[in-house]
Amino acid sequence: MTREFNKKREPLFHIVRRTGMPWWEALLIRLGGILLGFIVICILFQATTVEKNPFAIIGQIFNGCFGTSRRTWLLFRDTALLLLVSLALVPSFKMKFWNLGGNGQILMGALVSVMFMYYLGKAGVPNWAIILIEIPCSILAGAIWAAIPAIFKAFFNTNESLFTLMMNYIAEGLVAVFLNSAVANGSGTMDVLSTGTLVNIGNPYLLTILIAIVIFALVTVYLRFTKHGYELEVVGESPNTARYIGINNKKVIIRTIILSGAICGVVGLLLGAGINYSIAANSHDGLGFTAIMAAWLAHLNPGAMVGTSFLISFLDNGVAQAQTAYGVTNDSVSQIALGFVYFAILAAEFFVTYRVVFSDALHLKKKKAVVEAKGDEK
Repeated sequence: MTREFNKKREPLFHIVRRTGMPWWEALLIRLGGILLGFIVICILFQATTVEKNPFAIIGQIFNGCFGTSRRTWLLFRDTALLLLVSLALVPSFKMKFWNLGGNGQILMGALVSVMFMYYLGKAGVPNWAIILIEIPCSILAGAIWAAIPAIFKAFFNTNESLFTLMMNYIAEGLVAVFLNSAVANGSGTMDVLSTGTLVNIGNPYLLTILIAIVIFALVTVYLRFTKHGYELEVVGESPNTARYIGINNKKVIIRTIILSGAICGVVGLLLGAGINYSIAANSHDGLGFTAIMAAWLAHLNPGAMVGTSFLISFLDNGVAQAQTAYGVTNDSVSQIALGFVYFAILAAEFFVTYRVVFSDALHLKKKKAVVEAKGDEK
């Protein structure tokens, strides 16, 4: 009998995919995750600062995003940058090409723009001419940097995750080589450049926002209403089916990843020639990795990525302001706080997609104990 019950032993619960959850219930679960994240932020700041009022802490977070017009514009600009990188990753992810090289592709776009700004500026080339040269070249640099792992994937079936990740480190190395050559004092820190800078439209933030709106519209149309968008989804779902219906898989892979790299090149151009006017090895600011979370939280839906990009930017800027306001010098506090918030949001997303179903394992365990007890009595 004991062996029989051992064979029938089951786990206490199962994870089952949800079907037909009402939209309002999914919304409540997600809002609950965000609320839990804010609670954790308040607890951490209460433990590390003299502020004990949780509403004051939350007020500082909102102040960091909407306290002044500059902070509000900065929030929307950061949202636009994150949205752009998320849009760049969506075509490749839909094709199940796991592009982890967003940081490197952004850096290459920024590097090319800053190199033209530096060298052509020293040569006395007019500002408008530098801009005309750096725009296509920066976009092309991002596209080429993405095309390299795409070609190897298409023809040799290499692991794209490792390849694109490796390309990030190579890009950082190339930036370091340029800085060693361009910075005479050997500090590795480049001064702000004044030549070849992109034109401001109204203020320093609006150009990035407008470009994000245009690319958002183009990518949405591309994915939903074009043959290319259909083909990349078919290749992602079943390469054999795509091949059977006449789709050239290699061509689709390379074409799609070039598009992703080109959009990252646009982000690099904006960072190098429109925001920082300089470059460093960390100029990408981790956007390539953060955008992965924004894209997956939105289920690769460009419209939903507007919301996820805004939420992540809001949390980053708000927590940074709270840290400054309360004099927290240890950056790990804000990083831990953000980590807990992201974990809570991801956990909420998990429970939107799956549900926990408890089995009768506990009942079987009790029944087994009764049978064994009766056997001992005999």
